[in-house]
Amino acid sequence: MNECHVDGAAIIARYDAVVEKVADAARKAGRDPKDVNLIAVSKRHPAEAISILNKHGQLEFGENYVQEAIAKQEELAELTINWHFIGHLQSKKAKDVAGKFALIHSIDRLSLAQKLQKRMEMLPVSGVDGERKVQEILLQVNIGDECQKSGVDKDGLFELAEKVAAFPQLRIRGLMGMPPASCIGEEARPFFNNLRKLRDELETRIGVPMEHLSMGMTQDYVQAIEEGATFVRIGTEIFGPRPY
Repeated sequence: MNECHVDGAAIIARYDAVVEKVADAARKAGRDPKDVNLIAVSKRHPAEAISILNKHGQLEFGENYVQEAIAKQEELAELTINWHFIGHLQSKKAKDVAGKFALIHSIDRLSLAQKLQKRMEMLPVSGVDGERKVQEILLQVNIGDECQKSGVDKDGLFELAEKVAAFPQLRIRGLMGMPPASCIGEEARPFFNNLRKLRDELETRIGVPMEHLSMGMTQDYVQAIEEGATFVRIGTEIFGPRPY
């Protein structure tokens, strides 16, 4: 990853503005702003930018690429950060992410969950009673039925959830989804609404609390919050254009 000049003051100013927009959207929707978690999407941005924002008070950071994320975790190990893996996850990379993220948002197939579970079984036990670490996950749903996009289709969600819920070291906390890229602002609302309904139905079917909905990015997070998002993923509006 190429290093570049980091304008900390600009990042903080943009971040503060986004925090206020998120809180305002929550209040207008009749929600407590504390129920909406802002994930600062830091992919392709240097560790220095993350450090600046973390010291300003931001704890949740999202990364899309395994190698980049692990390198940043090592570089920023002394900081208190809740890392989120939000990108497409290849099965062969499951061993690299297991136990290293507060939440993995992109579990979309049984084979991936199986490999993640097997890797979790290999991690050292902790605690007096030899407790095993549990990896919290979200199931990614292809809410736009796009053939080129990752995510389990709506018809396969319930079967996948029932099987993954049986894995002792994986804990499903909710769903993640992205509307088609062409659907911006109000056009994204029906997809967010559908994901919320799927979450509610899934919770009833498998009898497991599903408190989280990870949905909404820079172009549509207001609508996502109004439809029940508990995590919004915002990068460019905070960090500025990504360096390449």
